[in-house]
Amino acid sequence: MSNLVIDIKNIGKTYKIGEVVVNALETVDLKINKGEYVALMGPSGSGKSTLMNILGCLDTPSKGNYLLNGIDVSFMTDNELAEIRNKEIGFIFQTFNLLSRNTSLENVALPLVYAGVAKTERLEMAKKSLESVGLGDRIEHKPNELSGGQRQRVAIARALVNSPAIILADEPTGNLDTKTSHEIMDLLEEIHKKGNTVIIVTHEEDIAKRAKRIVRLRDGVIESDTIS
Repeated sequence: MSNLVIDIKNIGKTYKIGEVVVNALETVDLKINKGEYVALMGPSGSGKSTLMNILGCLDTPSKGNYLLNGIDVSFMTDNELAEIRNKEIGFIFQTFNLLSRNTSLENVALPLVYAGVAKTERLEMAKKSLESVGLGDRIEHKPNELSGGQRQRVAIARALVNSPAIILADEPTGNLDTKTSHEIMDLLEEIHKKGNTVIIVTHEEDIAKRAKRIVRLRDGVIESDTIS
């Protein structure tokens, strides 16, 4: 049984803007094992967002192969990718992406709705997930009744609720003050210690240093890959 969660070979991504061809990713090889904590870094235009979109099954590569948990997802249809995303990947975004009219509990239960889990069971699972991030007393609150840090905790609980293969965090502290950023990073560290594979996309050195491995991109290629 392979320990690899992510196995990317010769991945490239080309966009056409009018007559201009843009190589967002040249040729990238990347392997990530189960239970790793990896930071993807790079300046604007380095290809890190493109790579994150491919890793998160939000986009498909122009060339190469991507095996996620042993499944080749390189050229799946949008519907197939949506199914894989919902099952295998927990997303944490800079902007939280919570539904404003829904309670914390309803927001966290959302991936389970798409997965077809029965209502009683999904609400129970969502409640447990909120308790695991320290928000057991906020399950009936809506996003506008929560602080930024609490909203990000709701987003993390939602990412964890269906026990995905990967937690993918895109600039998870980008909208938070320094103290709250440290709290969220502490929480991600706890999640990693429980055995989850965590990939964090950031441009901040101090945030990246919290990971155990830093992959740096520049001009669409991996410039360095170091264990910290």
